[in-house]
Amino acid sequence: MAEGVQNGTIRRPRGMFSSRVDEKGRLKLPADIQRYLVETGATQVFITSLDGRTARIYSIPSWEEAETLLESPGEDAQDGEDLLFKAQHYGGDAEIDSQARLLMPATLRRTMGIENQPVQMAFFRDHIAVFSQEMHEKRLARSDENAGEKLQKFTNRGLR
Repeated sequence: MAEGVQNGTIRRPRGMFSSRVDEKGRLKLPADIQRYLVETGATQVFITSLDGRTARIYSIPSWEEAETLLESPGEDAQDGEDLLFKAQHYGGDAEIDSQARLLMPATLRRTMGIENQPVQMAFFRDHIAVFSQEMHEKRLARSDENAGEKLQKFTNRGLR
């Protein structure tokens, strides 16, 4: 049985992973993340951002689901169109190369300031988030704000 596979289910890696975007814009995938993507067949991905600060790496099927949601009619159709426009502006398809790297779209990596820089990566919902060191530190500081209250709230909801 492959590492990370239990009862036929492939588990995504947990935790924060350190990595780097090289001078050519290639993101080196940590071994656990690369293994997960290969085991799930997600060697072709869509890399984008919906806010210009944090990159998102989606499997192609997951991104297609997101596109469907963003393109759906309704009272929020204009907001969805705006988010999709931003995703297209920053985004691009990529494929894992033989050295476990993904080429980050140039506009995105320049906007995030991550060319030839360390980054942090973690799974969130149905994508892999990529944070610059600066954004990682800001998110960590935000998570520390009112930490006791946040913990109590979710303990009351059943967190053990």
